[in-house]
Amino acid sequence: MFLAVLGPGIITASADNDAGGITTYSLAGAHYGYALLWTMLPITVLLGMTQELGVRMGVATGKGLADLLRERFRVRITILLMLLLVVADLGNTMTEFAGVAAAGQVLGLTKYLLVPLVAGVVWIMVIKGSYRSVERIFLGFSAVYLSYIVSGVLSHPAWSQVVHATLVPDMRWTGAFVVMFVGVVGTTISPWMQFYIQAAVVQKGITAKEYPYSRLDALAGAVVTNVVAFFIIVTTAVALFAHHVPVTNIAAVGQALRPLAGPLAAGLFALGLLNASVFTASVLPLSTAFYVCEGLGWESGVDRRFREAPNFYVFYTGLLVLGALIVLWPGAPLIDIMFFSQVANGLLLPILLVFVLLLAGDRKIMRRFAYRNWYLGLLWLAVAITVVMDLVFSVKTL
Repeated sequence: MFLAVLGPGIITASADNDAGGITTYSLAGAHYGYALLWTMLPITVLLGMTQELGVRMGVATGKGLADLLRERFRVRITILLMLLLVVADLGNTMTEFAGVAAAGQVLGLTKYLLVPLVAGVVWIMVIKGSYRSVERIFLGFSAVYLSYIVSGVLSHPAWSQVVHATLVPDMRWTGAFVVMFVGVVGTTISPWMQFYIQAAVVQKGITAKEYPYSRLDALAGAVVTNVVAFFIIVTTAVALFAHHVPVTNIAAVGQALRPLAGPLAAGLFALGLLNASVFTASVLPLSTAFYVCEGLGWESGVDRRFREAPNFYVFYTGLLVLGALIVLWPGAPLIDIMFFSQVANGLLLPILLVFVLLLAGDRKIMRRFAYRNWYLGLLWLAVAITVVMDLVFSVKTL
């Protein structure tokens, strides 16, 4: 039964370890060493809670998140929220193609060949595939993330220091550190994930009987994705922070690994980056097209043909093309695009979660899947902490 429902949780969480995420974790390791490793524990808990929330709402209602937002909070509020998220997701899509370009640098391939090729392959895969075939491909992408764990072990970190940094929090109240902290949270728990996992549960047709297994899928995805993130920080802390290697672009990470851990570690890092970029370049625009079409009441879904859901496919194609073209522009600041798109995610996340929790607390919507008061209180506390963190970020930035 678990294998039958496997997919939405693992895919959504794994796709969030995208090029922007890898860049952010790499910057965290390069600038602060192991100092941010402790964040992976509370972030894993928060990610598990939010992903389970998407599964539960999908099973309880049989509707996508944007559908519920439109019905509960009216069209104007939904459209405003959609606009903010679309802007952030365009930045995220650009980030994925920036990751393709960066991986090409490590592998000796020009972005002017690799980026259009990847965009074309991704477009054909989604446009021509069914939900089941696309999901199987996505699960294959998810498995490649194990290369980061191997790369981290090959970098030979000081394990005693790693354990200490993981268990003992180290919070520094400087502007740069807080920006990095928000970026790590923003890339680990992104707004688009809430839409995608719920849409995937509905598309897959998961029922109340299968809910416990789908919930396990979501929780397993949260653990696996943050184990990968943990090892990315470890790898870059060893390769860059310890040797005072400045990071001007994400390709510098893979190149710095060569003399330290050998070509295998560098190759695995580049392979993981390329995989992550292609994977999320497929998933993220798909998620955006899902929630925009749901929010506006248009037909959507990869199981539908173009003539059945033209707006869905046009929007998906437009995001892919625009994201790829901006990255191909000579002199595009790839590292800035990749990092600040994650910070934008961190700022938008609490806004979205407030609306999501208002839906989750509505017993008419959730029916027998309604949360107990104490658990709903924990979710509100998590959102409150995120809001405070973002306010501190804003003050420090100003």
